[in-house]
Amino acid sequence: MDLYEEIVHLRQTGRRGAVATIVNARGSIPSFRTAKMLVRDDGSILGTIGGGCVEAEVWQAAREVMESERPRTLTFDLNNDPKFDTGLVCGGTLEIFIEPILPPADLYIFGAGHVAKSLYHVARIAGFDVTIVDDREGFANRENFPDAQQVIAEDFDEAMAKISPGESAYIVIVTRGHRDDMRVLRWAVQTRARYVGMIGSRRKTISIFKELQKEGLPENLFARVHAPVGLDIGAITPEEIAVSITAELIAKRRNVERELPHMKLAQMRPAAETKPFTAKDAEKA
Repeated sequence: MDLYEEIVHLRQTGRRGAVATIVNARGSIPSFRTAKMLVRDDGSILGTIGGGCVEAEVWQAAREVMESERPRTLTFDLNNDPKFDTGLVCGGTLEIFIEPILPPADLYIFGAGHVAKSLYHVARIAGFDVTIVDDREGFANRENFPDAQQVIAEDFDEAMAKISPGESAYIVIVTRGHRDDMRVLRWAVQTRARYVGMIGSRRKTISIFKELQKEGLPENLFARVHAPVGLDIGAITPEEIAVSITAELIAKRRNVERELPHMKLAQMRPAAETKPFTAKDAEKA
């Protein structure tokens, strides 16, 4: 099986992997420069960089690279470290670059109005594959979204029944009304999507959360919802809002650990609280 074809296959099927490449070698090594090994998300391997203890360490590092989504470079001094004296190596030095293989970042935008149109443009520039969903053909069409991955113009419930977001997917809810936002959020929080965001005021968000909890949805499902959506940069216009949302999508995609100016409602109260949101909560927010 060709390693490059397998990388394409992994991406097409929404799976992760990591490729380890020997980028520098001095002295005697058990392989050759540019040798590659692909580690899949299930731990299986395609190709080799020489076997032995070095390959075992690189395998473990590749698993970590998949999780962090950040490349790493490992250096092995086979001359000085006795643990590599296994008969497979002859005293050289290896430098191995490990890079993540990630599935496409699929962004599902529910709504096709002004904010959705601006978000479509900005998110595409940032590398997201955008799907537009709206129940109005006059808005959700190829004329308005010519380069979208998909444009789905049908009832939201019918559209959602056909969509199965994977763990690398992102969902942004910017429909034209409170009722449709709630319909989509009800579905979105029960998917495997990596990110769920909904536009609207804190008061509206609290109201929707309360209604869905009354329906029986567990409160913990809403802890990951970014609402109001986007980073708090003072955005007002649709274009500015699109930038703030895309910035948050990028931060999630790159696993940013530092503190950001989030507007995420779930961060306003301790995770241990179990009582439902109330009108007083809205006033405090």
